[in-house]
Amino acid sequence: MTVRTENAEEYLEAIFKLQHSGGTVTVKRLAAELGLTSPSVSEMVHRLRAAGLVERRGRRGRGRGIRLTEAGLAEGAALVRRHRLSERFLVDYLDMPWDVVHEEACKLEHALSPEVEARLAEQLGNPLTCPHGHAIPGEDGSLPDERLQALTELRPGDAAVIGCIAEEEGDLLRYLASLGLLPDTPIAVESVAPFNGPLLVRVGDAQYALGREVTDRIMVRH
Repeated sequence: MTVRTENAEEYLEAIFKLQHSGGTVTVKRLAAELGLTSPSVSEMVHRLRAAGLVERRGRRGRGRGIRLTEAGLAEGAALVRRHRLSERFLVDYLDMPWDVVHEEACKLEHALSPEVEARLAEQLGNPLTCPHGHAIPGEDGSLPDERLQALTELRPGDAAVIGCIAEEEGDLLRYLASLGLLPDTPIAVESVAPFNGPLLVRVGDAQYALGREVTDRIMVRH
C-alpha cells in the first residue's frame, strides 16, 4: 500500500534512517527523532501497521520494536533517496549552504515523481552520498554496508576519514564547515583529555580541540 500523506511519509523516512543506524526503533526513539509526543507517534505507527508498512516486534510496552515491512522498506528507501538527491541538487547546483538544505529537501522530496527523480540522479552524476555524507539508497532501495564509528571512539595516534555527520543540526553543520570538517576529509586524533574531556585532532596543518558533543556526531571510516 502506498502512503499518501506527507506526514506518514516523514514517519517512514525516519523509521528507515533509524533502522539502518542500528538499535531497536521504539516509539520513544521515533518521537525524539521527529520531535513529537509518544502518543501521537503511537497513533501513526498503528495506522502504518494497519496499512501493512510497519510491524511490531517483542513484548508489548514502550520498548517494543518497530520495523518496516518489505513494502515499508521500499517506501522508506524511495523517500530517503529523493530527499538526499534533493539535498545534493540544492548544494551542487544552487550553491546553498549544507546547513539549510535539509528543510528545503523535505519540501522537494514529496513533489518528485519517479521520472523526475531518475533525471535528477542522472544530471547529478548518480551521486553515492548526500552533502552530509549519508549514503543515497540505490534505485532498488539498497544501501552499502558502511563500517563507520564515532570520532569519539578513536585513540591518540589513530587516523581516519570523515564519513558523515550523524545529526544534520544547523549550528553544528555551520561550526564544522568553519573548521573544514567535511565528509571525505582526513582527520587524526593527537590526544584525548581524561574525564570525558575534548579530543585534540589534526586536519591538515590545523589543530582543533573538539568536545564530545561534537565528536559523538562525526562518523569516520578507516
